[in-house]
Amino acid sequence: MADVRDADPAASPPEVRTVRGETVFLSAQDAAELERFCAGHRIPVRRRPDVWGDLLEPFLDTAFEARHEAETLDRLARNGIGSAEAARIRERVGPLMAAYNGVHWDWCHLGLADLLDAAGSDLVPEGLRVPPHDRAAFRAWAMEIADRPVARP
Repeated sequence: MADVRDADPAASPPEVRTVRGETVFLSAQDAAELERFCAGHRIPVRRRPDVWGDLLEPFLDTAFEARHEAETLDRLARNGIGSAEAARIRERVGPLMAAYNGVHWDWCHLGLADLLDAAGSDLVPEGLRVPPHDRAAFRAWAMEIADRPVARP
């Protein structure tokens, strides 16, 4: 329990965050059990901003108006990701996520779990996947971004 910082049973998928800033995903079927577990072990339940949801929004199978895009960039900025950094991140993951969502056709939400799934997915052309020897660093980078702003109990 000492390694668990907080959790969010209502996230999709439910999340547990460690004191090192790592995110562990659980099945949606385990959300109620996670909520009980947190209550029983005094683990804080915290909703954190879905920065990857905002960062990956351009790769959804949906068109957004300029006002919506500006609101997304404002949310990112409030969470420590300025427009220039958001553009760099999107450029880095864009081909991967476009290929991934070209198969899934998700029009509602892509987030950290999708990004990590896409990184090694056989559904994505091999040249766009994150090479196995780079996946630990990619995962650490993605989780650091997901943890912005860092919310310590």
